[in-house]
Amino acid sequence: MQALEFIYKRRSVRKFKDTDKPIPKEHLEQIITAAAAAPSGKNLQNWHFVVVTNKDKIQEIANIIVKKNAELAECLSDPDQIKAFKNSLPAHTFFKKAPALVIIYAGPYPVVADQFLAAGIMDTEKALELKNPNPGIQNIGAAIENLLLVAAHLGYGTCWMTGPTYAFEEISAYIEFDKIVGKKDYYLAAMTPLGIPANEQDLKPVPSKRKPLDEVLTVLE
Repeated sequence: MQALEFIYKRRSVRKFKDTDKPIPKEHLEQIITAAAAAPSGKNLQNWHFVVVTNKDKIQEIANIIVKKNAELAECLSDPDQIKAFKNSLPAHTFFKKAPALVIIYAGPYPVVADQFLAAGIMDTEKALELKNPNPGIQNIGAAIENLLLVAAHLGYGTCWMTGPTYAFEEISAYIEFDKIVGKKDYYLAAMTPLGIPANEQDLKPVPSKRKPLDEVLTVLE
């Protein structure tokens, strides 16, 4: 366990302390360098990381999500669905109290199914089955996991968030992703707050409840 302690220190942290204390630049660079060292199919490295440390900007991103949540709630008709969607808002905006927010973008990734479709040698249904593994987003997942693990190793809390992505267009427009980064066809895939956990227990290597190993492991001999 001790040799793998950095893995088990990773928690989903939603409360932070010392939020006015900036995260050292060298730590941010270590964390993103680790993320960018993740395995990547065809070595395309189809990721981009936007680190927001300005508290006003972080708050405005949260405001954008609040507004989008309200807009989308109006499109629902079932009262229970409306209530559930609105109630999800705190889980999508708690990052506003973190000293930093990392927004992870995913870029295009060509798959074999696209070639078969373009050549007209495979029907759409079969091609979609071949696309199921989605190697492009697997690259992003690997990068995010590296990010979370190194952050935990350095004493920071994180939380892998995909819920707020329903406001991806508005968030990207606000941070001017296309203009500043200039990477076309990239989309907002996930985000994570970054900060010192308010609860010291969140820095201790005690894993959260997991399924028994025999439920998730099959060994063929």
